[in-house]
Amino acid sequence: MWAYIARRLLLGILTLLGVTLVTFYIVRVAPDDLAILILIAGGSVSDPMALERIREELGLNDPLYVQYFNQLFGLLTLDFGRSYFYGTDMSTLLVRKWPLSLQLGSMAIAVGGTLGIAGGIIAALKPDGLVDNLVRGIAVLGISMPTFWSGMMLILILVRTFDWIPQQGYIPFREDPFGSLAQLIWPALVVGLGMIMGTVLRIMRASLFEAMSSDYVRLARAKGMRERIIVVRHALPNALIPTVTVIGAFVPITLVGLILTEQVFGLPGMGHMLVDSINQRDYPVLQTVITLSAIIVVLTNIVVDLLYVRLDPRIRYWTTGP
Repeated sequence: MWAYIARRLLLGILTLLGVTLVTFYIVRVAPDDLAILILIAGGSVSDPMALERIREELGLNDPLYVQYFNQLFGLLTLDFGRSYFYGTDMSTLLVRKWPLSLQLGSMAIAVGGTLGIAGGIIAALKPDGLVDNLVRGIAVLGISMPTFWSGMMLILILVRTFDWIPQQGYIPFREDPFGSLAQLIWPALVVGLGMIMGTVLRIMRASLFEAMSSDYVRLARAKGMRERIIVVRHALPNALIPTVTVIGAFVPITLVGLILTEQVFGLPGMGHMLVDSINQRDYPVLQTVITLSAIIVVLTNIVVDLLYVRLDPRIRYWTTGP
C-alpha cells in the first residue's frame, strides 16, 4: 500500500509542476506589467527608477526559467511571495483567510453529504413511491437553484422575518465555537442543501437501486438473509463507491473557496480573496490559490482511491496485502 501511495504522490508532484508551469506562463504573458501594477497599488505615480527597483526586487529582469525556478524554490520553502494588494506575506494571508473557507467547506460537505446519502438510501429502498418522488424532487430543486440566488433569498427571508443581518468578518472557531458555527451555519446550509446534497442524493439513489437489483443481492435473499443485513453489508458498500467519488470532487471546490457564497454573505475567505486578486491583478495571490487547489485535488484523489479499497475488498491497487 505504501508503495502505491508513494507512486501516486510522485505523479501528484508531476501534476503540480505542470500546474505551476502553466500558471507561471499565463501570468508572465499577461499584457499587464507587474512592476507598474505594484507601483499603482502602492499609490505611486509612474517613476522609471521605482519601476526598475521593483523589477530588480522581484527578479523580473531575470530570464523566465530563472524566475520559474525561483518560484518553485519559494513553494518548496513555503515562501509564497508577498501580496502587493493586501500588503502582506502570502503565508500570513493564508493563516488569516483559509480557516474560514476550511470550516465553511467542511460544514457544507458534512451537511450535504450526510443528508444526500441518507435521502438516497431512503429513495432507493422505496422506489417509485411518494417518498421517492419527493426526495428526487428535492434533489432536482437543490441542483437547479444557483447558490447566489438561494443565498440572497435566504438572507431576504431571515431579514424580513427575524431582522437577522449577516455578520461581516469572521469569528474564529477556537475563540468562540458557538458564535462561529452560528455565523457560518446559514451559508453552509445554502451550499450543502443545494448542489452538494442534490448531486449526492441522485448518485446514491441510482447506485443503491442498481445494487439492490444485482445478482448477489438476489442470491443473498435466496439464502434467507435479513433485508437489513443485505443492504448494510452487501449493497451499501458498492453503492457508496460512486458517491464517494462525487463527494471527493466537491472537496477542492468547497475547501479552497466558495466564491459566490462568500460574496453574498460577506465572508472574507479564500473565495473573496481570489476575486480581489483577479480584480487587482494580484498575481502572487492568484498563483498561490491555484497551487493550493491543485494540491487539494491530488490529495483528495489519493484518499478517495484508498476509500475504494475499504469499501470493496475486491479492489486492489497493489499485489501484496495492505
